[in-house]
Amino acid sequence: MKGKVKILLSATFVSLLIVSCQDNKPTAPQTPDPTIPTGRFTKCTDPRPQACTREFRPVCSQVDTGVRCVTTPCPSTENKTAPNACTACSNPKVHGYWLSACPE
Repeated sequence: MKGKVKILLSATFVSLLIVSCQDNKPTAPQTPDPTIPTGRFTKCTDPRPQACTREFRPVCSQVDTGVRCVTTPCPSTENKTAPNACTACSNPKVHGYWLSACPE
């Protein structure tokens, strides 16, 4: 019985030593990628618009480039600023858009 208690206490002591040796330095905050738009992504739906108004409310549209690769990274889409959501979604190659112009 005393042997089991000693083993249990030893295991607890070793566990506490391991935990106390961990690095507790705060991690640096990750900086966001400036090339990726922020906000909610809206998918284009079918049927696509046939005519749009000429209002200027720029959106960042995600356009299919038609590129298909076996290895990564492979840019199968690119982001392009469109004058408005209707104009963006009238293009059949556009998957969707973010409600702001694309970052530079």
